[in-house]
Amino acid sequence: CPIADMLTGRHIVALGAVLAGVAVATGAFGAHMLKPRLSEHMLEVFETGVRYHMFHALALIFSGWAFIQWQAKIFLKAALAFAGGILFFSGSLYLLALAEFRWLGAVTPLGGLCFIAGWACLALGFLRLP
Repeated sequence: CPIADMLTGRHIVALGAVLAGVAVATGAFGAHMLKPRLSEHMLEVFETGVRYHMFHALALIFSGWAFIQWQAKIFLKAALAFAGGILFFSGSLYLLALAEFRWLGAVTPLGGLCFIAGWACLALGFLRLP
């Protein structure tokens, strides 16, 4: 993957840190600006996006750290999967809650698959270590 070849562990950790900060800002936006504007259900949808966003930003940081430690490309694959999951899973939930684009419900599972692939790559990477 050309993108993976350009990434370093420091890039991944930095991206994870930025995405964690964005998750905090997004959560604050939801709590303070959206609470009076969204239905309870749509607010829950938004909050689910924020929760998974933060968990996987932390997983991204951990994947970058693992790549720095062992230089195993599988940790890069995990990081890319986590980033894709944040984009597709959390991003689709944000847009669903804010714009009520119902068709985005079909995109959300793709993000979930990315998250699962990231965790599988992370596990495989650690199992392959000497």
